[in-house]
Amino acid sequence: MSSPVDVDLVLVGGGGAASLVLAALGRLNPSPVRVAIVDPVHKRGQDRTWAFWGSPGTELDPLLSASWNDVDVVTPAGRRVLSLAPMRYAMLRSAPLYELAGQAEKTLDAVRVTTEAGRVDDDGDRVVVTDPGGAPIVRGKWALDSRPRPPERPGRTNWLQHFRGWWLESDRPRFDPDRAVLMDFRTPQPARGVSFGYVLPVSDRFALVEYTEFSPARLSGPEYDAALHGYLDLLGLDLADFRVREVEDGVIPMTDGPFESRPSPRVVRLGTAGGATRPSTGFTFSAMARQADQIAREVAAGRPPVPDPPYPARHLWMDSVQLRALDRGLVDGVAFFERLFDRNPASLVLRFLDGTTSMAEDLRLMASTPLVPMTRAVF
Repeated sequence: MSSPVDVDLVLVGGGGAASLVLAALGRLNPSPVRVAIVDPVHKRGQDRTWAFWGSPGTELDPLLSASWNDVDVVTPAGRRVLSLAPMRYAMLRSAPLYELAGQAEKTLDAVRVTTEAGRVDDDGDRVVVTDPGGAPIVRGKWALDSRPRPPERPGRTNWLQHFRGWWLESDRPRFDPDRAVLMDFRTPQPARGVSFGYVLPVSDRFALVEYTEFSPARLSGPEYDAALHGYLDLLGLDLADFRVREVEDGVIPMTDGPFESRPSPRVVRLGTAGGATRPSTGFTFSAMARQADQIAREVAAGRPPVPDPPYPARHLWMDSVQLRALDRGLVDGVAFFERLFDRNPASLVLRFLDGTTSMAEDLRLMASTPLVPMTRAVF
């Protein structure tokens, strides 16, 4: 049996969270820091799309497929055009991020172990990553584990953000590339939950059209397809006029169950496993990117690669209340989101969803929600 690889930092899992960490480390190139990646699959190509908002001018800007300064929120009552200034809404496809992470691997002279990881054992001085059979494969000072796992204990409310999207291409102009649809609530609403469609155009002939639900359970494949067909009808589009270039499916937890971000002193969990998914929306990318940048800065400064919590505790409490209110039918989901965007600047709502608002801003947002049913949800 060969001896385990000895490094400073082990990335267990090689998906989006690990790729962001690698990209951030590659920009700073802290030396001498030895890095290893343990994952049975070397991520390449296109397997997912992240949409997120934030300020322009970041290191990820050259990788973006598209960005928009204005977005639409549509309800049965009408269309609201939201100016996001000074922020913007952006789309990042996985292929350029994986490519950038691959370049960072070379810059860092990182070791890639294409084996499934088993246990991650922390003896207080070093971390040992084993294969599924228990044989040690990598030993490091720190481990960043981004493998999916359930919360530490079940939440009071356990929903899902689940979706299917079609990448549609046409031979003639069909989309407005300067305008994205953030949420279109004209879709038929589930008995428990909220549904909406959205449109992210890369050009006037190519766009991602997606159907999303916030609800307790997934749909079947034919049900997602039927929902997308129905949404195209609402948009006045005929699927026969398009080629479906790609199909994207996904499911993300929306739960107030706590995720254990530090299972031991030298192990840090990232991504959804570390609580980066916002319970009230299922959005994850911005928190992962913030944590990746902080980890890289800490490593470059010779400090432990331990990021701040992805969201303030008060935001997690507010999310728990919102989930409970939706789950118990105390508020109408469409009316809730419509009211939130109607009574607050779009940039404030989006910063709250990213977990970057102040206490005073949080109180303003809380005051714009239906207070009586939300108070019932608290109790």
